[in-house]
Amino acid sequence: MCGIVGYAGKRQAAPILLEGLRRLEYRGYDSAGLAVIESGAVNIRKKKGKIDEGLAVLLGAQPLSGSSGVGHTRWATHGPPSDENSHPHLDQSGRIAVVHNGVIENFEALKKRLLAAGHTFHSSTDTEVLAHLIGEHYREGATEGQAHPLTVAVMKALAEVTGTYGIGVVCRDYPGLIIGARRGSPLIVGVGEGENLLASDASALVSHTRQVVYLNDYDVVTLTAERFDVQNLGNEAATVKVSQLEYTPEAAEKGRFPHYMLKEIFEQPQTVRNALRGRLDYDSAMARFGGLNMSTAELRAVDRIVIAACGTSWHAGLAGEYLIEELAHVPVEVEYASEFRYRNAPFDKNTLLLVITQSGETLDTLAGLRETRRRGHKVLGICNVVGSTIAREADGGIYLHAGPEIGVASTKAFTSQVTVLTLFALFMGRIRMLSPQDGTHLLRALEAIPGQIETLLQQNDRIREIALKYQQAPDFLFLGRQASFPVALEGALKLKEISYIHAEGYPAAEMKHGPIALISPETPSVFVAPVDQIYEKTQSNIEEVKARRGPIIALTTEGNTEIERKVDDVIYVSKTLDCLTPLLTVVPLQLLAYHIAEARGCDVDKPRNLAKSVTVE
Repeated sequence: MCGIVGYAGKRQAAPILLEGLRRLEYRGYDSAGLAVIESGAVNIRKKKGKIDEGLAVLLGAQPLSGSSGVGHTRWATHGPPSDENSHPHLDQSGRIAVVHNGVIENFEALKKRLLAAGHTFHSSTDTEVLAHLIGEHYREGATEGQAHPLTVAVMKALAEVTGTYGIGVVCRDYPGLIIGARRGSPLIVGVGEGENLLASDASALVSHTRQVVYLNDYDVVTLTAERFDVQNLGNEAATVKVSQLEYTPEAAEKGRFPHYMLKEIFEQPQTVRNALRGRLDYDSAMARFGGLNMSTAELRAVDRIVIAACGTSWHAGLAGEYLIEELAHVPVEVEYASEFRYRNAPFDKNTLLLVITQSGETLDTLAGLRETRRRGHKVLGICNVVGSTIAREADGGIYLHAGPEIGVASTKAFTSQVTVLTLFALFMGRIRMLSPQDGTHLLRALEAIPGQIETLLQQNDRIREIALKYQQAPDFLFLGRQASFPVALEGALKLKEISYIHAEGYPAAEMKHGPIALISPETPSVFVAPVDQIYEKTQSNIEEVKARRGPIIALTTEGNTEIERKVDDVIYVSKTLDCLTPLLTVVPLQLLAYHIAEARGCDVDKPRNLAKSVTVE
């Protein structure tokens, strides 16, 4: 949440920073701003609203000149969206400007102390307090060893801070210098030729360099056009590893699509292939992984798995529960990471934690990982972003290789996560009791999924017709059983996220225990009803809604034409194994949500109140 970009080099900084902020806007779009150093002055432009409606217009009227600076796009935490609360924030002297992601938990106590010392504040943000605190230490002229005076001031201020931060700091006394630091909020150095950059996400860097350094918690970087030095808060040199970004600038563009979300929905045949590539072992009828960092004996000894995740990743984890229990007969519990991190959950020595996150930076998930490892238990991660904090801190894991996901409403990450979870379930099953014949059958069915998704996407126009029919509905119910229940939850979440229609997902059989009271001619029910082992039970639930005159949209297996007599609209998916149906049935629900939101005039890629990669509590 929130985006930071910084530039030090020979080119004009403002256009580079503005381009970077546009690439980061999916992380927050309540306001945006820049601070550029020129002629011994900190020049700031910042504005409430989306970049092209606010900051870009302001810069057109009041351009900035200078070859170094920082920028920020905000998702509001402390203080409502406003020009005053926009970043960057200045210290008391006006010399120092700060941009900040995260939350300073003790800002009120720090602010009280600074007020007593004569400081004046112009916003209601915690970030301005941090800027003033850095300025106070800088005013005192603190020095320590060979570190730069501004670096020392930043380190001394952060030593007083409780909370999370990713920050960029500039000072009018040192044109061409940027200080960055992180704890709990990602920060990356982009290593260029005659220029260096700083960003909270690689998408802001990829147009300028593919060489990056992922900072660790408590790292502080002192960056100029010619060099960068990394040390920790103890003023000791930190270990630095230069990594290569996996994707190209084109991968982060919309291309021919009107929205990132639609592009990413249509990328799913390829992203599922990417998740499968190199991992199908027909000789052994199982999956093959290179980064689990656990021996077969260790994995065979696992007798319980806990999955921790948030949002869409939690729904993928729930699908994983069904897969792992069915294929490997290992009991699985799925936890909301935000709750799990604070629970004293009992773990025996043979319990494995599996964390799932698209970004690899989700704060709640990271906290659960760290607490579990502190207790001495193994943690595996499933994530998309190479070099992310969770990827680096887990004992081992599996990358999705889905490429950048820019749409705030996650789509391709879900299907990639479920694909990887299927492979993991197969692996765990084959080292236990799953037969080679069943393993081979699953591998073949998995290989067919990308082509089946391509066929499914050809129904886009038909799904849009259904969306237009129901776009004004005030409420939706999404219903499914067994492996289709997580899909119902995900379908409801997608609709809520981008169209602002109230929607709920339930196990279809639970409807009669309360939610059936919501059924009316104005409330559509979406049934995820593939022809599987319990299809007849789902049919009964459909009849219950029909008897109460509720409109019904059904997702079912191709060839099941008899359902057309019972429902109002049908979307067909290809036949596959029961456990793989979520990889197909979720796609029409993504398209349904997209087209309803577009018809209602919603900003699909920037839904209100949301942002990508939740790095605050």
